[in-house]
Amino acid sequence: MTSIYLSSTNPRWTPKTEGDLSTAIASGVMEETHYLDLKEALAGKADNRELARDLASFAIDGGALIIGISEDKSNRTFALAPQPLKGLPEKVEQVARSLADPPLNVLTEPIDASANDGTGYLIVHIPASPAAPHMVDGRYYGRGDKTKHQLSDPEVVRHHLQRKATETNALELLQQEIDEDPLREYGEQSHFFLVAQPTASRSDMLLDLTSGTNWRSRLMQLLQKAHTPELDALLRDGTPNLTDVHQGQRRAGGAALASHTLGDGRLHQPTGEWGDEKVIEVQFFEDGGLRLYSSRLSDEASEEGGGEQVLFDSAAVALTRRMIEVVRLTAEQAGYFGNWSLAVGANRLQGRRRWENRATWNPSNLSARYTQDTYKQAVGVTWADLKATPGAITGRLVGPLLRSLGSQDVFTKVLID
Repeated sequence: MTSIYLSSTNPRWTPKTEGDLSTAIASGVMEETHYLDLKEALAGKADNRELARDLASFAIDGGALIIGISEDKSNRTFALAPQPLKGLPEKVEQVARSLADPPLNVLTEPIDASANDGTGYLIVHIPASPAAPHMVDGRYYGRGDKTKHQLSDPEVVRHHLQRKATETNALELLQQEIDEDPLREYGEQSHFFLVAQPTASRSDMLLDLTSGTNWRSRLMQLLQKAHTPELDALLRDGTPNLTDVHQGQRRAGGAALASHTLGDGRLHQPTGEWGDEKVIEVQFFEDGGLRLYSSRLSDEASEEGGGEQVLFDSAAVALTRRMIEVVRLTAEQAGYFGNWSLAVGANRLQGRRRWENRATWNPSNLSARYTQDTYKQAVGVTWADLKATPGAITGRLVGPLLRSLGSQDVFTKVLID
């Protein structure tokens, strides 16, 4: 279960039972704060809009809402008020996605009442949103010490600038990866890069994963979990892909898994045989950062295009979607439920178009050529986004590239949730 931040003296409260809630009320530690709101019930449409405003106000700094707690305002006391749980989580999630603009993804955790009569309490976790502030009915909301309030125009501008700064940081990390391309002086293929960086992690977030005995096996097992039957049926993995990273290597600040042609120190090791230019690598850093590198976003299509390099847009989609699942699994294993900055990029794109299947290839109906040499796109996401809308995140990261190549409609099923 996800912990609730109550105060600096009690930052990780994790209620699991009705007794935990009762004890918190009796001891006086449960009260409405900047990070916690208490609500008795959701009775009608008016309550739904009020809930949407509450959720939007928490989206700036993150927080939690507990449904099933009544308040005696005159005495400033709280009491248990268990509510019917059937359909309640779905209702809250629908309100968050339909009434907030942009839509919010929240996490819900029900707690059954001891009466075992279908009633209980619903914990609603609202991660700090990289898209904050959020609007409800055309107004932006934030949260003060204990209550929500409508944001002023200067406050809205400040939050938008902060969001832009987060995306800029991700793009700077991406550019660093492009600059350190281990095959930058080799071959003709286009290369693909992905950066994932937690925005508020501790410096040793992945230390248990990247060090100690059997670290290579632990990393391999984590990547294998990203190959579920559902994803395998949805994606068209190219070559190389995440199943091709077998070599465990140490890195400054972490570890990596790489294909056989990328040696220790990220040195390219061509063998003189076919496939020397096919390199893939996933890096895991102690601070929680992840990096993906693939050197085969294009290849020569001699049969279709007279030897020109054609782009594998399906590889960009598949690698992005797989790595979003890796990010989610990594965060879950590390117990990090904060936000992430994600960025994808590609180079050597100028003048290249997407690969066309031989069976349907038509020289008079070729896709558009990409007009720049480099592609870069960054987004901020919450833990709830990673769980609920990985397809939409994939679309935000690679959608502009696909639209430029005229192929977004080909991947509709991958880009929705």
